[in-house]
Amino acid sequence: MSDQNNPEIESEAVNDAAGGDSASDLPRVVQGGAGGSPEQRIAALETERNEARDRMLRVAADFENYKKRVRKEQADSEAKVRESILRDVLEVADNLERAASVDERADFKSLQKGIELVNRLFQGKLERLDVRPFESKGQPFDPRVHDAVSQLPTTEVPAGSVVSEIQKGYRIGERLLRPALVVVAVAPPASSGSTDGA
Repeated sequence: MSDQNNPEIESEAVNDAAGGDSASDLPRVVQGGAGGSPEQRIAALETERNEARDRMLRVAADFENYKKRVRKEQADSEAKVRESILRDVLEVADNLERAASVDERADFKSLQKGIELVNRLFQGKLERLDVRPFESKGQPFDPRVHDAVSQLPTTEVPAGSVVSEIQKGYRIGERLLRPALVVVAVAPPASSGSTDGA
């Protein structure tokens, strides 16, 4: 009997070529060696291929379902946050509406006090969302948090400082939500009418 027809030698050669030490490292079809007909090997390979394809399809379907579930949860979460913020804004709007519908005979001080109360309520709502204004007046101009809308020649404050604030700037946590609109001090021009002492 020649070595070419010996299944044991054939199995060892395949095993050595695969770099494994045992027959269990080899695919099922090769392990079957000469024990199965080509048709049986083809059938086994097709079954294995179909099982692998089914597994991949199940994994892909599970992943698609997971993505849909995450998108829905994210949309629901965003809707809840939006609703919470809008409820707070509506409460402030209701109070502003009440202030606007005050009897014409009400004095200015009462109206001013009502507006202050509404503003305090609104600031409280903003603070609950970790939104806070920051002070700009008297601070050095910082282009990261300030938008300069104009310059004012003055000697009262150092050049490059914020003289006045036109619109408050806000932070949400440590992040900038809106820059402050400011007027920046510049050195006044040197007077050209100076005379030399005579």
